[in-house]
Amino acid sequence: PDSSRTDYNYVMENLFLYVISTLELMVAEDYMIVYLNGATPRSRMPGLGWMKKCYQMIDRRLRKNLKSFIIVHPSWFIRTILAVTRPFISSKFSSKIQYVNTLAELREMIPMEYVHIPDSIVK
Repeated sequence: PDSSRTDYNYVMENLFLYVISTLELMVAEDYMIVYLNGATPRSRMPGLGWMKKCYQMIDRRLRKNLKSFIIVHPSWFIRTILAVTRPFISSKFSSKIQYVNTLAELREMIPMEYVHIPDSIVK
């Protein structure tokens, strides 16, 4: 959602809780998260404080089973944020972050039948 919404914090918190509750039901083994960053304007990107809070709220089992966090079409902004925060992020989590510049590169890494790519990203 756009960060200018009056209920932005409420929407983001509930979105996060929905994702975590879904992951807790589904994750019994290793899993990956694919973040499609390409067509995301900065006004729709979550803030650094929000991401840190979310990471801290994730159960240890879910953090441990995360195999990789793949960022597709990373912007200079997201690369900079992650580079600046690297000293404050655990080395285990940092090693799980992977940048992917193209969808073809993503296809080489993971089976695409389980990934829904929105039309705005495909274009």
